[in-house]
Amino acid sequence: MPPEKYRTKMKSGIHPEEYRLVAVKDMSNGEAFITKSCAATKETITIDGVEYPLIKREITNTSHPFYTGKMKLVDTAGRIDKFKNRYAKFSK
Repeated sequence: MPPEKYRTKMKSGIHPEEYRLVAVKDMSNGEAFITKSCAATKETITIDGVEYPLIKREITNTSHPFYTGKMKLVDTAGRIDKFKNRYAKFSK
């Protein structure tokens, strides 16, 4: 059962049955936060002794340039890999 501070009352019949608390983890910086979602997940994570379904994201509000004030975006795919993939058909 989730901690009392995360429980809220909802109107019956307007939310999907699988609407529940989940942990969203930003894979670029490792930050995780708790929110509600009905997204299907297979992995779980334990936060403050409670196990939550885990949703992994490359960019969240903790790493997005607009929210952090940093205007440089980290390139996760890599420039060299992108170049090689783009021009692989021209190699001998």
